[in-house]
Amino acid sequence: MSTIDTISELITLSGSQFRVYDIGRRIDKISKADFEKIEHNQLPYPYPMQGNAHLALAFWQKSSKTPYIWFVKLPLDERGLLNQGARNHFIAIIVEALGSDLTVDPTQKQEELLKSNPYNFTPAQYKLASLNSKLNVELKQNASSYYEHTQLYFSGQLGWQEWQSVGVQGIADFAARLNDKDNEQFLRSALPHIPSQVFNVLCSALENETLSVDVIEQLIERFNNAPDIDEAQHALRALAKNADHPHVSELVKSILAKEPVTELLIILSGRCWQALASHELMMNYLDNLAQSNDSNLFAAIFKDIVSIPLLRPTVLMCIRAEQRSESLAKAIGTLFNQQKTH
Repeated sequence: MSTIDTISELITLSGSQFRVYDIGRRIDKISKADFEKIEHNQLPYPYPMQGNAHLALAFWQKSSKTPYIWFVKLPLDERGLLNQGARNHFIAIIVEALGSDLTVDPTQKQEELLKSNPYNFTPAQYKLASLNSKLNVELKQNASSYYEHTQLYFSGQLGWQEWQSVGVQGIADFAARLNDKDNEQFLRSALPHIPSQVFNVLCSALENETLSVDVIEQLIERFNNAPDIDEAQHALRALAKNADHPHVSELVKSILAKEPVTELLIILSGRCWQALASHELMMNYLDNLAQSNDSNLFAAIFKDIVSIPLLRPTVLMCIRAEQRSESLAKAIGTLFNQQKTH
């Protein structure tokens, strides 16, 4: 076991099948081929968050379809490449605690070793619900016991105000199974009517799903008619996985054409970053950010988006562009002065 070089190798040698997901920004599946390249530093991590890769590693024996899940946070370098020392340390802790059988029920001592692993982290509850739902779909397992009641609610048969008995796990199951039976039709009929208590939870699950044009249009309508910034934020989040869709691009253009709203700017960079991949929209975005006159916010978001491989070249082109607005030039100047003093 001392010659194990990668997490992929560790799991494969234990005789397990596995799936890899990013669970930092949204829940995005990472192919085994890409994960192998990431582990060998041949590919920067595609979804960095706060300088780390936030991974969900689900694995199971062929005889059992009940997966074990590790939530692992590994540091990245300034190029977005995996810190090899940290990854090797993580492997060493696992091997010391469990040996070659990763699916064995750990003894108390092994459990203590695993719990003291500095690379463990606990995702938010709503993300755990969505991951659970996505894994059940992927492994062709049944949904949770909350699913049928939730389906009944979205069909409209219970009444839109009868939402107290609808569970977060049921909503996550419903979102992950929009291709099943009449679920998308139920969703389209429900979207104009469901109260914000259900809508906001639903949006946290929809942010991980590819949606049809009809649903995208309805979410944009709900965004435009949102009674408050909280609901608008959630509607925008729900579009995250579809951020590169032309309709979403148009919505982002309209958001950036108005007075800057800090909460929406944070959602755009954190969840809907693909929408900012064009030079025009990135320039508008950075200009909006500069107009907020919050140098700490500008520095934090700049550091975040420049680390995303998809956005990095565009961000660097924009900050060097000659036709920058005065406010953007000032914000960039402040940013570099801050960096010099640190």
